[in-house]
Amino acid sequence: MRGIGPIIAELSRLACMRAIEERLERSGLVPVAGVDEAGRGCLAGPVVAAAVIPGPGPAQPGVDDSKRLTPDEREALAARIRASALACAVCAVPAAAIDRSDILRATRRAMLGALAALALRPAAVVIDAVALPECGLPTLALVKGDALAYAVACASILAKQHRDRLMAELDPAYPHYGFARHKGYAAPEHLRALVRFGPSPEHRLSFARVVPRREAA
Repeated sequence: MRGIGPIIAELSRLACMRAIEERLERSGLVPVAGVDEAGRGCLAGPVVAAAVIPGPGPAQPGVDDSKRLTPDEREALAARIRASALACAVCAVPAAAIDRSDILRATRRAMLGALAALALRPAAVVIDAVALPECGLPTLALVKGDALAYAVACASILAKQHRDRLMAELDPAYPHYGFARHKGYAAPEHLRALVRFGPSPEHRLSFARVVPRREAA
């Protein structure tokens, strides 16, 4: 029989993660949205952001920084987050748009797009690390926010799960690269494929590891 200790530990962890949102809500900023991105450091594919306004009910057990979860855990949690949230949305900015600006601007564009797509306007926004003054709302940028704030962790899971699906859908069109396995990150097999086949239309040509910069003579 499973002991009660792990259950109490998980409830305590989730309570700590909700403390930031609850403090904002007690100050009158209701509701609070969490925002995070996935794919910022990839060599191929879009950068994806998600925005989530969690529901008032109990926190979903297992919600955490998406990088700490397995693909199956993310899939299951993403479904529960969507079912329990007051509002949630995702926005993807493709590789070509990243190349036309830069990855930070593209990340902010994805975050703003996700916030704009929410069916409910938040009163405040908690974001993982990225400052977003353009959103026109009170914001709190937290380093490692996806591990510290429940709403941001929910957004982290939705962004990662959505982006992983997009990369798996791209895989049949570009089978040489292994997008379904490494999701566009700089895995050794991905780097070897770039050397052998060159970049695809889904690669970020402004990234030095995709198109190495030549030293000036």
